[in-house]
Amino acid sequence: MIATTDIGTLITRKANIRGGRPIIAGTGVTVRRIVGWYKLGDTPEEIVEHFGHLTLAQVFAALAYYHANRDEIENDIAEEEREVERLEKEFLAKERAK
Repeated sequence: MIATTDIGTLITRKANIRGGRPIIAGTGVTVRRIVGWYKLGDTPEEIVEHFGHLTLAQVFAALAYYHANRDEIENDIAEEEREVERLEKEFLAKERAK
C-alpha cells in the first residue's frame, strides 16, 4: 500500500500562531516566509535546504497556497513592509532627538 498525503492538510492557520497567518501544518513556518525565499530566486529544493525540517511537499504546498491566494499573501507582505518603514522612521526620529 502506498502512503498518500492529503495536500489540503499541509497548510493551516491558528489565531495564536504567527498572528493567524497561514503556516505549514505542524511548524511555525509561514507561507509568507517560504514566498520570501521563492521571490529571492530559490527553488523549492533550495528552500528545503534552508529549513532542514520541511519536506519538498510542504514547500510546494506553501507555494501552491501562495499562487491560489496571491492577493492575501502580497497584502500581508506589503503591510509588514509598511510597518518596518514606520518603525525605522520612528527609531530615526528618536535618534535625531538625542
